[in-house]
Amino acid sequence: MGQTSYSPRGVIKKEHHVAGTLTPLAVAVLALLVERPLHPYEMHQVLLHRATDRIVKVRPGSLYHSVDRLHRDGLVRAVGTERAGNRPERTTYEITPAGRDALSEQLAAMIAAPVNEYPRLPLALAEAHNLPKDTVLTLLRDRRTRLASELDGLRSGVDRVRAKGLPARYWIDLTYQIAVYETESTWIGTFIEGIESGDIAW
Repeated sequence: MGQTSYSPRGVIKKEHHVAGTLTPLAVAVLALLVERPLHPYEMHQVLLHRATDRIVKVRPGSLYHSVDRLHRDGLVRAVGTERAGNRPERTTYEITPAGRDALSEQLAAMIAAPVNEYPRLPLALAEAHNLPKDTVLTLLRDRRTRLASELDGLRSGVDRVRAKGLPARYWIDLTYQIAVYETESTWIGTFIEGIESGDIAW
């Protein structure tokens, strides 16, 4: 039976494509191929150049495996093979109509339906009472410092893409991540104050 999903137009429909639920890396690959045909090495370089590895795990082995599966499922197809010197042959792939449909359906489902991705921090916080108070406070302050550094990097990234005139729809993920980190940092600050004041007994 097909899996229920959201279509780009908001109409609930059944997914029948062979791939089923696409992995985040598969989504990133298909999105690249919407732009133009690429071989896996180029995909890897473009993903790193665009800092997509900030939001998706991008490893060469996983990427090649993902492309192979997309090819097997008919979501991409080979359009040519080339060899440069003694290097291994490189096969160039393009997205198929089925791949475009699968990408659209997966993106719509990811945006519309919240999913618990089991991040590590909530678990650590739930079990933080197993650590001494001073240790927890030190770790929380360290985390806020690292968040501040990440925020500086993200804000610099926004400044760079704005300077290039790139439309905001292409880098909206940066502003989302900034909002998430800002919220986390504020929450941690409140948590620290609660422990220090004794409002949160430790």
